[in-house]
Amino acid sequence: MTDTLILGDGRSIEVATVGDPSGRTVFFHHGTPGSTALLRSLAPLTDKANLFLVATTRPGYGTSTRLAGRSVGDVVADVRAVLDHLGRDSYISVGWSGGGPHSLACAALDAPRCEAAVSIAGVAPADVDFDWTEGMGPENVEEFALAKKGGPAYEAIMQQTGEHMRGATADNVIELFGGLLPDIDKAALADDDARAALAQACADAFAHDWRGYLDDNVAIMAPWGFSLEEIAVPTSLWFGDADLMVPPTHGHWMARTILDTVVRHFPVEGHISIMTNHFDAIAAELNELGRP
Repeated sequence: MTDTLILGDGRSIEVATVGDPSGRTVFFHHGTPGSTALLRSLAPLTDKANLFLVATTRPGYGTSTRLAGRSVGDVVADVRAVLDHLGRDSYISVGWSGGGPHSLACAALDAPRCEAAVSIAGVAPADVDFDWTEGMGPENVEEFALAKKGGPAYEAIMQQTGEHMRGATADNVIELFGGLLPDIDKAALADDDARAALAQACADAFAHDWRGYLDDNVAIMAPWGFSLEEIAVPTSLWFGDADLMVPPTHGHWMARTILDTVVRHFPVEGHISIMTNHFDAIAAELNELGRP
């Protein structure tokens, strides 16, 4: 089910839900770029555990009103407003890729309502003591080099990316990601439904503007509004060595930094396959993580 919620500050935000309302609430944070359309690819989780999945399209993507200058931590206010609207209380936060930091924000800033958090192929803060882009595919290395400089050149590549991604389809989405997809991720996208969901999430993200993507990247590269050392709820980090979007160095660094962490390290998995190949394990963890 999809809906549009008007928030207290007048912004609108896209909301989607999947699963049985009697199940445990799981708030899903999509990748960068992305939208609630990706939630359809996670529907198998609700077949494997009693879960109620909630997702929003972050500000500036799709029809969600832009919030210029937002930080990663600002997501918490939107999460709380959406869950209040749905009549949900405690939840577990899950983020994939660029959604990983937003999931960790809930763990740091919304406990105990946020009972636990999962970051799947999620990025680390940019001010770390290792080469943040080493091991990324060429498109990401170029993009983040421009992001550090900012200005018109960076905005131009963001706009260009948005124009390309707006035309994403199940037939061309693998090509659009270029050198960011290792063979194992391409194999994961051989599934028609997985490929269609990713393409729709990308197309919907840029349906009206490209600035949500810009804001997402700026927020990820800037101070997040919290520190990982603040996290005091159970946390799980999933990452793979074949990932060309978020290299495993990010996961290893966060595993050393977050106090109460379960590490799910997969030497053979990529950015996408780490989810599609492990629905059973993810569902089991979401059902149990953070419970007494």
